Amino acid sequence: MLIYLWVALGGAIGSVARLWLGARVALLTGLGFPWGTILVNVLGSLVIGFVAMLTGPNGRIVAPVEAQAFVMVGLCGGFTTFSAFSLQTFELARGGQLAYAAANIVLSVALCLTAVVLGHWLAALLSRT
Repeated sequence: MLIYLWVALGGAIGSVARLWLGARVALLTGLGFPWGTILVNVLGSLVIGFVAMLTGPNGRIVAPVEAQAFVMVGLCGGFTTFSAFSLQTFELARGGQLAYAAANIVLSVALCLTAVVLGHWLAALLSRT
């Protein structure tokens, strides 16, 4: 039962961090394109790839399942924003900005997959030293 509390705490922290970072990015870039959502999804993908490798079966750190759930389910789940990505993409397309909608899809998927691979690679590199 304790694992649910850890996931809830991670989710709360991740959600607040997403709001804060998204707002900061919007102040810098404006609201015309969802750069903040892309950034949080890329960062969350980097973190989940890193933690999955670092604490996985061949990882450098043996972590309790509660710690893994706190970070990968709670923190990353609260921080990343697939539902926001979907809504923003729909709104761009509905507003006639099809190129922006397509760019949001391509950038989000490509950058997040790249970030997961990078996180995995960084943790594997750290595990070797």
